[in-house]
Amino acid sequence: MSYFLTAIIFLPLAGAAFIALIPAAQVRSIRLAAVAFNTAVLAAAAVVALHFNVSAGLQFLEDRVWIPQANIHYTLGVDGISLALVVLTALMGLLAALASGCITKRVKEYFIVYQVLMTGLLGTFLALDLVLFYIFWEAVLIPMFFLIGIWGGPRREYAAWKFFFYTLAGSVAMLLGILAVYFSVVPHTFNMIEIARSSSMMPIAAQMVFFLMFFIAFAIKVPVFPFHTWLPDAHVEAPTPVSVILAGVLLKMGTYGLMRICIPFFPAAAVLFAFPLAILGAVNLIYGAFAAFAQTDFKKMIAYSSVSHMGFVLLGVAALNATGFNGALLEMFNHGVITGAMFLLVGVIYDRAHTREISAFGGLASVMPRYAFFLTFMSLASLGLPGLSGFIGEFLAMAGAFFRFPSIAVISAIGLIALVALFLVIIRKVLWGKPAAHAGYPDMNAVEIAVMLPLAALTLAIGFYPQMILQFQTYAVNALVGLL
Repeated sequence: MSYFLTAIIFLPLAGAAFIALIPAAQVRSIRLAAVAFNTAVLAAAAVVALHFNVSAGLQFLEDRVWIPQANIHYTLGVDGISLALVVLTALMGLLAALASGCITKRVKEYFIVYQVLMTGLLGTFLALDLVLFYIFWEAVLIPMFFLIGIWGGPRREYAAWKFFFYTLAGSVAMLLGILAVYFSVVPHTFNMIEIARSSSMMPIAAQMVFFLMFFIAFAIKVPVFPFHTWLPDAHVEAPTPVSVILAGVLLKMGTYGLMRICIPFFPAAAVLFAFPLAILGAVNLIYGAFAAFAQTDFKKMIAYSSVSHMGFVLLGVAALNATGFNGALLEMFNHGVITGAMFLLVGVIYDRAHTREISAFGGLASVMPRYAFFLTFMSLASLGLPGLSGFIGEFLAMAGAFFRFPSIAVISAIGLIALVALFLVIIRKVLWGKPAAHAGYPDMNAVEIAVMLPLAALTLAIGFYPQMILQFQTYAVNALVGLL
């Protein structure tokens, strides 16, 4: 039995323990240790990806009895639904650790909490037992609460508590759903593979109730309108590397839950709820784009654009067909890369200007040409320019939605057009026009460029060859469609 998945999950936790042994005054050693352990996680994830069989389902399975009295197992596995998200989490975890130079207070505690967060995120995408899944899901809540509440901005406590209570409400609903599913399937089990095989025999009314229990938890994480209000506050107050993880990885927990639990567990309910879910996707897409236009804070503007982009994912999931599912999964990965890069770029200019007000910028292209290149490149990717990765995920999700709900897909195009306008406005206001009187900022340094380069390279590579991600999803997507 391979233990690569266990290594991927618990290497960050081992890093936290190792950092705890380093004296707090040795800040450089602490930073190097965090980068080293996250590099090891990415290497392990790369090994799994390289040895992944694209023509098979769940792989690298690990199964051990954990609590026999309740039939709870330590069960891990990876398939086409989770593989790209595991690689994304490992990649963004490493890059965000490299970008954590802006953290100057309580650095030791920061990286300890950061490493615990990484374990929770990775475990969520790899757990195949509902209790284990719930434990990792909850393990994300506490470290993110502290990362925002301690190292965030002026209103950090408000944002942290708002995130905490929203997520906690969803977690309670999920826990009730887990218990309800456990007692409803025969034999009673928390094994997600076995539940997916037998839960389709549940009465349709039970499926609908259980679907909603899980959906509440996942909708808050996505976030789906109207559960989205915690996200802009959390992003604005969180330090830059935490915003990168928040947008790049944490939001994907919600849409991953829809595809890992809601659809395979309750296929009949998924069909019945597809239309409302498509409507919510359209609302997210349109509302998020127009709300972003109303923002003057650069970071909050990107946060609302994330709400809009997640609308593409919801539309793809609601399509309940292979095209939509492939688009949703690909958009999850692409959004993590592109929006994570956008938050890094916001952090770059904030470190120099100490403000995120867009009105304070202008003409930066003349004094920061390297920054101008990356901001333009990532903005074009965000608006879905063909040839960059943002296009193909959005196209597949919209195409899948059009097959099933053509009217909703057409209406959703309003949000797509608004997103295009939004990012063109960002480019114009930040980079062009008359230079601000105080705009003599230094251009991006070597570390900032090193963090951005792999994200830009991935954005370009996937844009020209999306099969590099799609090939890993195909088998799992077809199997998921088969359940319907």
